[in-house]
Amino acid sequence: MADEGQWQPHQLPQLKAELKRIGITIPAERLADLSKHPMSAIVSLDGCSASFVSPDGLVVTNHHCAYGAIQRNSTAEKNYIANGFLAKTRAEELPGGPTTRVYVTDKLENVTARVNDGLDKLSGKERYAETKKRIKALIAECETDKNYRCSVPAFHRGAEYYRIRQMMIKDVRLVYAPPESIGNYGGDIDNYEWPRHTGDYSFLRAYVGKDGKPADPSPDNVPYKSKDFLVVSAEGLKAGDPILLAGYPGRTSRYKLPVEIRYARDLSYPAMVADYQADLDAIAAATKGKDNDVVRYASVVKSINNRMKKTQGLLDGFARKDIAAIKDVQDAEFRSWYGKQPNASAAMLAELDADIAADMALSDEEFAYGVATYSDLLKSARTLYRLALEKQKPDADRESGYQERDISNIKGRLSRLEQSLVPAVDEARYVAGLQRYGKLPAKSHPQWLDNLVPAVADVPALYQQSRLADTATRLAWMDKAPADFEKSDDPFIKLAVRMHGVAMSLEERRKEVDGNLEKIVPQYMGAVIAWKKSQGKPVYPDANSTLRVTYGTVSAYSPRDGVTKGPFTTVEGIVEKYTGKEPFDAPKALLDAVKAKRYGQFKDPVLGTVPVDFLSSADTTGGNSGSAIVNKRGELVGLNFDSTYESITKDWYFDRDITRAIHLDVRYMLWVMKEVDHADNLLKEMTIKYPKQ
Repeated sequence: MADEGQWQPHQLPQLKAELKRIGITIPAERLADLSKHPMSAIVSLDGCSASFVSPDGLVVTNHHCAYGAIQRNSTAEKNYIANGFLAKTRAEELPGGPTTRVYVTDKLENVTARVNDGLDKLSGKERYAETKKRIKALIAECETDKNYRCSVPAFHRGAEYYRIRQMMIKDVRLVYAPPESIGNYGGDIDNYEWPRHTGDYSFLRAYVGKDGKPADPSPDNVPYKSKDFLVVSAEGLKAGDPILLAGYPGRTSRYKLPVEIRYARDLSYPAMVADYQADLDAIAAATKGKDNDVVRYASVVKSINNRMKKTQGLLDGFARKDIAAIKDVQDAEFRSWYGKQPNASAAMLAELDADIAADMALSDEEFAYGVATYSDLLKSARTLYRLALEKQKPDADRESGYQERDISNIKGRLSRLEQSLVPAVDEARYVAGLQRYGKLPAKSHPQWLDNLVPAVADVPALYQQSRLADTATRLAWMDKAPADFEKSDDPFIKLAVRMHGVAMSLEERRKEVDGNLEKIVPQYMGAVIAWKKSQGKPVYPDANSTLRVTYGTVSAYSPRDGVTKGPFTTVEGIVEKYTGKEPFDAPKALLDAVKAKRYGQFKDPVLGTVPVDFLSSADTTGGNSGSAIVNKRGELVGLNFDSTYESITKDWYFDRDITRAIHLDVRYMLWVMKEVDHADNLLKEMTIKYPKQ
């Protein structure tokens, strides 16, 4: 087991002995209870993790998790990305944006039988449709109170389903973010690297109506009274100390077959890296010398860069260690064990292999379709036309993502483009995407699509004649009927209507493939779980953006022979890396404080200075950004924000010797707040436990 595992909270009592062994003093039963501290203070930001740190809805997360809100409030003249932002009063707090949400998980139920019973004889597409129908019914049953958002994600690739209820807070405001020269010190050069010196933190605040219930953004709203919040500990950690990490990890692939690893390694990931780089090149060329355009696309560029470096890191990791070969051995051991079981089915394994092959073949076409439809305006038109078609159906029969519960999110996405779209840049991205599509293997081109995509020479006219770049026009289309789309003269609307058949063909084939996988993979996972249990090992499910807890210790590591990397970095390292130019351009106030050694209560007694970041052996992935790192008593001591470059392949395989997560040390955050940004109002608001003098 080592420190591997992204555990569902209710599994933690099974790990009681292990948690006690590493030094965690919080009872495992309490960690399993979502209504009790500390789990009740952990929240999701829909793609990132966060936690409450005051009774007035104050939320701490990563700088890069709040980057969209920072960017949307920034202009070339008032650049909060470069200069940072601090609201000294509640009235000065800025809107987080139409899609910024805080989700508080408060209920979880096992609904496996209600989803899976009686589906065995259905075809792939029939099974998919019936599964989705049951899930939508379970969600509708749960969302009678519109203040809550419910979901029914699959665990163990469909062997289990849990219904999860989350309170959705829609009024979220930006409170404080340090300048990018602190919050992203080192930039993309240092991304996934160690040693690291990044102050990756920011603060948001959740607001609700005066009745205490979630409400649309309004100046009349009041701060959410969080029942529980984390005490912030400035007492610090040392090498070997235990930590717990709680958050919402996105996706892992620990139970994938060797053939799936080889597909990712040899085909899928190389294509993705090339596509990311080409898109970044197109954006860079289109925004060059245009400061406002650079600001508008800052969040997009940051997101693409992060995905690209992670994907390249996976490729480098696959080259460094043959994970497919390791999985070959495990797969052979499993199949040998399985063949000796009384209920073994050779047909099950053959069907599994065939369904996975079909999945990979379809994925190639889906990737090509995405490359051919790169334009944000075209994506908006496709969404709007699909919404019009779905609205002709009873709500329960609509496709997930287009029901009444989804309308506000669609509106938010369409509105958000106002701060992150420049038509000329979108045009450049679309032209580059079409050129890349033309170079993809012909067999990956979806049927009929070649006849529908515009010629590169015709793209400028689409942008000249379309009115979808106007926010009010985009939003007005949300209320139109299909007939309005089919007679429209807007070129992007016309293109979306023409391409709809290809999109639906791909979608119907995906339903057939996924339905077949939903039938066979749970059988396979059931056998894998039985095999693991026969070896005395509890089994955690792959990450799926639901609340998980991981554990570990503060640990150094050796990435290669003769090299050992210690678990802490310090503020002296910021000065050593400083060049005066991005991305190593720290604020003068910070450099002066280091040179004057104004460390105060945040000085580590062993290091003799202020620690910045630290490493642990905890099991993390994307989505864990912003996750609370708590000490053995459940006090906040850090924020997760990255992994070492050698660790990126942990999405597929956990290697205990070199897998390390990178965390912000909360002492550095507090030190910057006090010495550099003078965020005294927030320091006063939080409950901070200082070391004994």
